[in-house]
Amino acid sequence: MIGRIPILDVQPVLLCGELPAKAVTGETFQVTATVFREGHEMLGTAVVLIDPEGAESPLAIMNELAPGTDRYGADVTPDREGLWRFRVEAWGDRIAHWRHDAAIKIPIGQDAELMLAEGALLLERAVAQIPEPQSMPAPKAREARAARKVLRGAARQLTDSEVPPADRLAVVRSPAAVAALAAFPLRELLTTSKEYPLIVHRQRALYGSWYEFFPRSEGAQVDPTHRRKPRSGTLRTAAMRLDAIADMGFDVVYLPPVHPIGSTERKGRNNTLVASSGDPGSPWAIGSPAGGHDAIHPDLGTFADFDAFVARVRELGMEVAMDFALQASPDHPWVGKHPEWFTTRADGSIAYAENPPKKYQDIYPLNFDNDPEGIYAEAIRLVRHWMDHGVRIFRVDNPHTKPLRFWQRLLAEIAETDPDVLFLAEAFTRPAMMHTLAKIGFHQSYTYFTWRNTAAELTEYLEELSGQAAAYMRPNFFVNTPDILSQYLQHAGPGAFRVRAVLASMLTPSWGVYSGYELCENIPLVPGSEEYLDSEKYAYRPRDWEVAAALGLTIAPFITRLNEIRRAHPALHWLRNLRFHYSDQPDILCFSKRTGPPQAAGSDTVLVVVNLDAGDTREATVWLDTHALGFDTGAGFTVTDDLTGQSYRWGQANYVRLDPAIAPAHIFTVG
Repeated sequence: MIGRIPILDVQPVLLCGELPAKAVTGETFQVTATVFREGHEMLGTAVVLIDPEGAESPLAIMNELAPGTDRYGADVTPDREGLWRFRVEAWGDRIAHWRHDAAIKIPIGQDAELMLAEGALLLERAVAQIPEPQSMPAPKAREARAARKVLRGAARQLTDSEVPPADRLAVVRSPAAVAALAAFPLRELLTTSKEYPLIVHRQRALYGSWYEFFPRSEGAQVDPTHRRKPRSGTLRTAAMRLDAIADMGFDVVYLPPVHPIGSTERKGRNNTLVASSGDPGSPWAIGSPAGGHDAIHPDLGTFADFDAFVARVRELGMEVAMDFALQASPDHPWVGKHPEWFTTRADGSIAYAENPPKKYQDIYPLNFDNDPEGIYAEAIRLVRHWMDHGVRIFRVDNPHTKPLRFWQRLLAEIAETDPDVLFLAEAFTRPAMMHTLAKIGFHQSYTYFTWRNTAAELTEYLEELSGQAAAYMRPNFFVNTPDILSQYLQHAGPGAFRVRAVLASMLTPSWGVYSGYELCENIPLVPGSEEYLDSEKYAYRPRDWEVAAALGLTIAPFITRLNEIRRAHPALHWLRNLRFHYSDQPDILCFSKRTGPPQAAGSDTVLVVVNLDAGDTREATVWLDTHALGFDTGAGFTVTDDLTGQSYRWGQANYVRLDPAIAPAHIFTVG
């Protein structure tokens, strides 16, 4: 039933409150609701946050977002992890209504004394509603005592007939009285919404820079003539790469599967059906006589080596993310012990993975219908096994091919005991599935960013991700993956790699690169393909980082600078603060992020202008939404390019010229 004052369409709310909306510690987001009442009476409305211990925050007063819409909103900021709740409250605001009428009547001498007397009574009623100071924390108690004093004094002055009515009315408009009524409003006909859940995670769930690499390639020895059998790198040799990754400013080191790899139907170089004796196979073809998902490939080393790798990552201020791929090679121990976990075809064979016409003979998908409890027990055991070895982030391979209720149960069980453990959904799939995976508990998600290249495409997609979807879906913009070398990167050289790195690192709080991006590797398997030639999924791919740096064949310094800028600017740590600005040329994209008002302590504003044409210089006039930047329309301000160090005086309309061979973007600190 609708309350005395209707409160409708509260947001952010997922599935009518059955699932919690998401935030991270210190993240500011807006709670909105439609609130109205009968007649012309005025109302007040506010958000109440309830922390995991049940303590309620002070009222966050909601303001109408646009005149006449009855849509109200207020910003709130949870300050620690855990399961929070929030509700919206609405009430009749008799004092606001009285002030409105008094401001009209008293200047024209209409019912002046009566209006002032009624105002005094309302202020006394407001005083009576202020809780007793002894029931409050000390700071709030002092505020309550001060408010009582101010409002009682204002009530007395309203009825002082020796003072002109206009001067008496001004007392209620004084800063002290306004502040007292904002802190302790007179609330009549109080109506409350349902309480809705809000899960608050650690900040890494939203913000971080990821670097993916294959340990077997670091330190691998490969004979270019193929006369000698290649030799795998190890976790120990891979650890030697970690300092360079940390120096580039990355926060998360993501490893593809490190488990034993099957030999049956092993894929060869470039995904050929016949492997040579030296081909290592796909790490996603998990399982051999050496073990399954709870084992380490013998070529990579031992658990002592893995633990040492994790420890070194932590010493360098980073975290390890590990691939979690629920599938098996034909040689996995599961196949013999639990054949019921797979699908048996009419001829008695086990069905391998396929997406016709593509076939993956080296991988058996699990059948979650035959023994769901057995598969679940094994999956949760595996996650906890790797958690015991220091892994607190999992990148889940193809979660959209498994039942949603399986993931919802597993994620909830892990969150119950280890809320700091995070899961990234690698789900390049249809929007409904991708969004639902996020809603049921995945902390981050891969996205369609790879295929959004024009200003219009990027603007539309990012407005979706930073809008209502930000209440549950946290995007991680990978510029490339072992599976995806986008068409954009194949044709424009290093300029294209710089452009996409700027977009990924500045548009969203989380972004990632797959090893080799800094070398601008861009040769596809065949024209029109998004597969890499000599893909690292099927072969060792050692890279000589020192030679590349000496010859200037790397954009690692540029990537390093982007990560430095990200760390220096708090505004870039958030998603919901993204705003776009108008450019009169389609190849120029302009956007900003801001925290706090200009010149306030801790405020930060970043303005980014990007040339999306990685092959040619482009010129444009960009028109800024100065309100979004926190400046008056007519006021100029200084912008300083964090890439070049140059400063300019900008206003509402500004000329830009960007040469991708020199710098594809301006990344401005504003003010």
